[in-house]
Amino acid sequence: MPIVKTILSDETSFYYTDFNKYPVLEPNMPIGVFDSGTGGLTVLNAIVTLDAYNNKTHQKGADGFVDFAAEDFIYLADQANMPYGNYAAMNKTDLLQEHIIKDAQFLLGNKYYNYNELYTNKNPIKVLVVACNTATAYGLSDMEQFLTLTKSNVKVIGVINAGVKGALETFKKSESGSIGVFATAGTVASNGYSNALKKIIETEKYQGNIQIYSQGGVGLAEAVDEDLNYIDKKATQPRELYKGPSLEQNSSNINKALMAIYGFDFSNFKMLCDSKETDQCSIMQINSPENYVRYHLVTLLEKMKATPDALPLKTLILGCTHYPFLTAEIQKVLVELRKVKTDGKYRYRHLLSRKVKLIDPSVFTAKEVYNYLNKAKLLNQSNKKTQADFYISMPNLKNIQVVTEDNGKRFTYDYKYGRNAGLNQEYIQTVPFSRANIPAETSTRFEKQIPKIYELLLNSNQNQLLLNPDKW
Repeated sequence: MPIVKTILSDETSFYYTDFNKYPVLEPNMPIGVFDSGTGGLTVLNAIVTLDAYNNKTHQKGADGFVDFAAEDFIYLADQANMPYGNYAAMNKTDLLQEHIIKDAQFLLGNKYYNYNELYTNKNPIKVLVVACNTATAYGLSDMEQFLTLTKSNVKVIGVINAGVKGALETFKKSESGSIGVFATAGTVASNGYSNALKKIIETEKYQGNIQIYSQGGVGLAEAVDEDLNYIDKKATQPRELYKGPSLEQNSSNINKALMAIYGFDFSNFKMLCDSKETDQCSIMQINSPENYVRYHLVTLLEKMKATPDALPLKTLILGCTHYPFLTAEIQKVLVELRKVKTDGKYRYRHLLSRKVKLIDPSVFTAKEVYNYLNKAKLLNQSNKKTQADFYISMPNLKNIQVVTEDNGKRFTYDYKYGRNAGLNQEYIQTVPFSRANIPAETSTRFEKQIPKIYELLLNSNQNQLLLNPDKW
């Protein structure tokens, strides 16, 4: 991969990193975590709030004290290049893999930007956590090879195997039923979850009939991060930018025959239609995360309904780090769908367990990180408090080839997926989180749903927050 050669040997490149100077791994070094956007903060939250082990003996069992109490963290959201889940559909997996290697290089390196000024005082990391299902599916082996070449001894841990193990823990060895994989289209296309499930089912000798059904959540992660190609809360009518499910006959079309079953909320322009009468719409666009949830869960169950001898859905893996933000909505819709009747008969009840177990792979990932650090003697057991630095990628407006919209805050869709791998350009500048690059609604969601992460954001020692406390 050209970017790997550039990082390791091209001293004229921005991405060059002299790994001969990489420090020996020590417990006081930070843990690096990255995702394609802010969804990976659910993984970071699972890590910083984990209490699954005794802090003195390191044996399993909560002791009332969080397990990573003294650790430092560095989080990267590659929001400029997200959603990662679309690169496979655009035949750009090589470009996606390049982004993933650049993410790893950032966390291992020392560079970041602030007010267009380059800083070189970012700390190196002791372990790399891939808090992105798509990046794990398409780039884990590349990262492992890259890290081997760096000779940094940094281990990479991904979310997929952890989530698979968590899902299978809900089944007895002789039990039958279905596991749903609700993930980005890219993760589903990679077969990362289904292959990992089949492998562990075989190696762990599960005797029951465990069926696997996958649903690619086109637009859902993007709606959480308010990507204008999938959602625009200011819109009052259908938009040309829109790339989500529609009435057009394609792989992700809204089926008019299922409108009563979707149960879309049309209030406050959460659905966009070219007619005041919803049954007269010739153009229809989803414009809220909750409606994306409704569309995709109905689509998943229709897929199961069309499968002979489908077994009830017992467990649903939330195979995208953005989806745990919508756990309440997902459970609510599943309960509603269990009650849906057509022609006097329950449409989905035979396909749904009374209570579907939602699996958030982040919790199981957190346990894997703890066990690795403990075994490698890299746990920080000092008396200091947890600290974290948060970075996010933005379009590099100094690069004259970059094409943006929304006042330079986002790449255009065509530019994002029209680029080619191997050019090794600085498409992005990676900067600290601030109000300037995080929508107000997103930070409010952090405050309500992951308050510990929000607290770490407020107390971050990064220049952006020190110089501009009013940004938060």
